[in-house]
Amino acid sequence: MNRMHRLCAGITLAVLALFSSVNAFSDDSLNDPATALVIVDIQDFYFPGGALPLVDPEPAAAAAARVLERFRAGNLPVVHVGHNTPRGKGFHDSVAPLPDEMLIFKDEVNAFKGTALEFWLREQRIRRVVICGMQTHMCAEAAARQASDLGFEVIMIADACATRDLTFGDRTVPAAEVHAATLATLDGFYAEVMTADEFLAAYP
Repeated sequence: MNRMHRLCAGITLAVLALFSSVNAFSDDSLNDPATALVIVDIQDFYFPGGALPLVDPEPAAAAAARVLERFRAGNLPVVHVGHNTPRGKGFHDSVAPLPDEMLIFKDEVNAFKGTALEFWLREQRIRRVVICGMQTHMCAEAAARQASDLGFEVIMIADACATRDLTFGDRTVPAAEVHAATLATLDGFYAEVMTADEFLAAYP
């Protein structure tokens, strides 16, 4: 191999190494890269007695609350996303926003569409987002896909999301299957999917 070939090969390897480091999930800390928690639509109307109750929203909210506690303890950025409707204003008590935490209200499924979410994350120099919320197959999934497409690292907290049974034709798809299928499509492509326990163990 002549000198020019060696130089080109070296540049190629360097570029590949840089690309790998940028896209690989980092597990050193929640400060490197800078990380924010995005809680999507954990609102009262998804709970029993609400307008659109999901299947088992309570344990999902409890898992989200544990992750939220970790971010608050570390004084790390937290964003609460909610539906911009009268029924959507009430965040569930388990993850109720604090006065200094960011609130984003949206009119679309995608939390980034028509909102200041991306601008705020960029302003805070965030490079990785941890996402949880409701519904798994709708707003939580949309947020994860959009965040990934925008170049953010994404971690999805599986058991801090909840959804509902869906009907297609004459078939009813149970919520557990909707949930699992959604996370399966995200894992390894748009997000690193882990449970709250796995996340808290990785980032104590």
